[in-house]
Parts: sequence; C-alpha cells; structure tokens
Amino acid sequence: MKKKSMQSIGLMSGTSVDGLDVCCATFTLEEQGWSYRTDCAKGYPYPPELKETLLNGVQNMQAREFVQFHSAYGAFLGERVKEFMAEFGVRPDIIASHGSTVFHEPGKKLMFQIGDGAAIAAVTGVPTVSDFRRLDIMLGGQGAPLVPVGDDLLFGQYDYCLNIGGFSNISFREGGRRTAYDISPVNYVINRLCRPLGLEMDRDGEIARRGNVDAALLEQLNALDYYSRPAPKSLGREWVEAQVFPLLCSSALPVEDVLRTWYEHCAFQLSRAVVPGKRILVTGGGAWNVFLLECMEKASGCKLVVPDAVTVEFKEALIFAFLGVLYMMDIPSCLRSVTGASRSNIGGMLFKV
Repeated sequence: MKKKSMQSIGLMSGTSVDGLDVCCATFTLEEQGWSYRTDCAKGYPYPPELKETLLNGVQNMQAREFVQFHSAYGAFLGERVKEFMAEFGVRPDIIASHGSTVFHEPGKKLMFQIGDGAAIAAVTGVPTVSDFRRLDIMLGGQGAPLVPVGDDLLFGQYDYCLNIGGFSNISFREGGRRTAYDISPVNYVINRLCRPLGLEMDRDGEIARRGNVDAALLEQLNALDYYSRPAPKSLGREWVEAQVFPLLCSSALPVEDVLRTWYEHCAFQLSRAVVPGKRILVTGGGAWNVFLLECMEKASGCKLVVPDAVTVEFKEALIFAFLGVLYMMDIPSCLRSVTGASRSNIGGMLFKV
C-alpha cells in the first residue's frame, strides 16, 4: 500500500459555546494504520454578542434572519481560519467544520449545524467540508457522535474515550465494533448555573465542592427517561431545557447544592457506562475540572487519564480535521454501529473555490 498523507484544519465549537477551537494536523495512512502529527492549534473566544446569539438568540430567529446569520457566522469562522493560517504559515488541503449545533432532534429529522461551509471556503480559498450530520440523520441515525471514528483509528490504545464538554460522550469497542453515545449533559448545565453568579464556569469545581448532595433531586435526575434507553442515542439542548432545568429550578436549593448534586449525577451516569478497573482517556474542557474528575473516578472505579494540554483542548477539533481527510479519501466517517443509521456513510458537503 502506498503511503498517503494529507494536512487538514478542523474547526470545533461545542454546545457550551466557550469559543472556537482550530487545529491543523497532518494525517498519514500506512499499512499498519493511521498516524497523525498536530502541526498547530489555537482557541478563539467568541465576542460577547455572538456568544449570546448562539446561546439564546438563534432558535427564535425568523427564517430570513436565520439564513443571513448562518452565512455571517460562516464568514466569521472563515476569517478566524484565515488569521490562523497566516499566523502559523499553513495552507491545508482541506478544512472540516463542525459548526455550532442549534437544533438536534433526530427523531423528527430536525437538525442544523449553523456556520455556512460555503462562506468558510469563500473567505479562506481552501476546500471546506461542513454539515457532517445531515445524511446520517436522513438514514435514520442520530447524526452524532461523530468523533468515535477518530477514537477508533487514532486513540484505540485506551479502553474508553470520554469527552467532557457541554455534554459528555463516550466511545469504546464492544463485540468487534465501535459503540458510542452521549452520557449526560455536563458543562452546558454547570456553566448555566454559574452565570447568575457572574461566572462563566465552576473553576476546578470549587463551588460544587462546598455543596451537599440532595438525595431527592439526584433520584429525580437519574430517573430521567433518556438514561434507561439503549444506545445509539444522543442529546441536544432541547432535551436539557425541557427535562433538566425544570427539575433544577424547582428544587429551591442553594446553587452550591444544585451543582454538587449535578456533579454526582454526571459521575453516576458515567459509572453506568463503564467497567471498573479500565483506563479512560479524558478530554474536553471538563477534563480541567478537578472536583468533577474526582467524583467520576470514585463513582466509576476506573483510571481517568488526562493527556497533554493540546490533546485535552483540541482533540475534537483534531478529529474533525481527520473527518475532512476521510471525506477526501471516500472513507465513511459516520459509523452505523455508533449512530444507528441504516448504513455507515460519508457525511458532509464539500465546497471548493
């Protein structure tokens, strides 16, 4: 087999809308499998107005305004990538963009990743793949998670790969195939509970550490229907708004107790997903939450491995860069064993200047 290499930029913006992660990496396919080299990576915070729109404004826009914002946000992403390429002196073969999830209800065939890939390609002059979820959902799948193919081919030495962002998701091999699903909301809830305190996050879990677990609230949370469903399954903000926040807001508990109970809930749901004694690779912004990881390690009985800072912060952007490479090589990136689609598929739409 002839060695194949390709350089790609991946863009990732999670549901917690902390900002944009950009990662450029070179991927090589040889007889023994895939390898990669991270060439450069950088995070870009969102301007306050844009962050507020992505969090709370997009869902209520009229159709014309929505389409205009889709293009404008795509141009914003393109400008950040253009700055990134100039700063680091790179020009990749492909850009792969996750976009920002504004609708995710697979059962209704309703999804949208805002951030027009055509605008990114127009601004950067680099071929761009975007909208990775749509085909999978039309094939009856969840359209998510998308990262497990990278977990399988790039990080297969771990028993489990756990990403903790707005939601926690896990992937692992079971019965000779890759399985993955969303475990629970995490930072999407934590950050929202902290904002009335004038904080963007519960740094290191300091607020939750001061609180107490409320047994009644914990029982209500753990009884939510999603957790008893079999995989494949995925979560979106719609479910959190409808199912989680009504319970949290009606509890009348101090915020530190709500947070402490939420941490225990997240840890318990992880424990249901894993076999004790295994090694779990932990990435995403939640990997820096010291108290959250203490709770998770205690509940799961597993060794949680936090890698180097670049991998923690940019693993999802790295794997999206990888999805762009798979797209260009006509290799399926949406795995039916993960999403539940009728067949594995090559998700995404390509825009070339």
